[in-house]
Amino acid sequence: MTDLVDRAVGGDPRAVARLVSLVENGSPDLREITARLVAHAGSAAVVGITGSPGVGKSTVTSALVGAYRAQGRKVGVLAVDPSSPFTGGALLGDRVRMQDHATDRGVFIRSMATRGHLGGLAWATPQAVRVLDAAGCDVVLVETVGVGQSEVDVAALADTTLVLLAPGMGDGVQAAKAGILEVGDVFVVNKADRDGADQVVRDLRSTVRLAERAPGDWRQPILSTVAARGEGIDEVVEAIAAHMAWADESGEAQRRRVRRARDEIEAIAVTDLRRRFAALHGDERLDDLARGVLAGELDPYAAAEKIVAAVS
Repeated sequence: MTDLVDRAVGGDPRAVARLVSLVENGSPDLREITARLVAHAGSAAVVGITGSPGVGKSTVTSALVGAYRAQGRKVGVLAVDPSSPFTGGALLGDRVRMQDHATDRGVFIRSMATRGHLGGLAWATPQAVRVLDAAGCDVVLVETVGVGQSEVDVAALADTTLVLLAPGMGDGVQAAKAGILEVGDVFVVNKADRDGADQVVRDLRSTVRLAERAPGDWRQPILSTVAARGEGIDEVVEAIAAHMAWADESGEAQRRRVRRARDEIEAIAVTDLRRRFAALHGDERLDDLARGVLAGELDPYAAAEKIVAAVS
């Protein structure tokens, strides 16, 4: 593990890929890996890219990679694809749209399957971000699975969250009730060369105006792009930089990173408790408590408290 981590920190793409695989598979060495990576992580800017299927997330991600590489920055990409609820398999196809960067050693692209995890990300995405951060990526782009109105996990992971929309995805009421809009730091109307793009921008402006803000709060910019032609991408990069500068100055960046670490700790703790609960399945103690509830000797809440005490 020491040699593998050292090679990953040195930028060896094979070592980075191996570490991400170990993270995805929940390797028994995960705790040791994380302990060794922590000292090297914490400097990458994490940008979340989310939106409904078909808005052009992969195309925008690829265009952003090109823009950051033009600045000489090393870029990591984690593209999350959905897993089949029937077979468990996944078509890891998002990276197919990023072939322009396949031979660039300054870019690391990894597709990840959700493996049944809800919220728009894979369970291992936060740990994979740490791997890319420690491997020297200046920017880590996290592209979510195509999401609906409430998959907002990316906001807890990213320093800046881009919410992508496109013409033909609904009317003003649809925009107003989409909870995903509440997590956006920058709104991007992609495919702006299509009919209806101006209306989407107007609907977004109306929705943004409804939000209550204190003086000095960030006001989300609404940008138009045609990512397939690279149009408007420079403005998106500038908006991301502006938001990160504001977040650093206001203290929001530190608050988000503390919240990110807190959520990761909580997720690890809950996973451990869930594993302990699973070990109780078929345990005689659980059967005894069930018989007690049926006999009216104790209520289900009291029985649950006994189980929690037993596993913790």
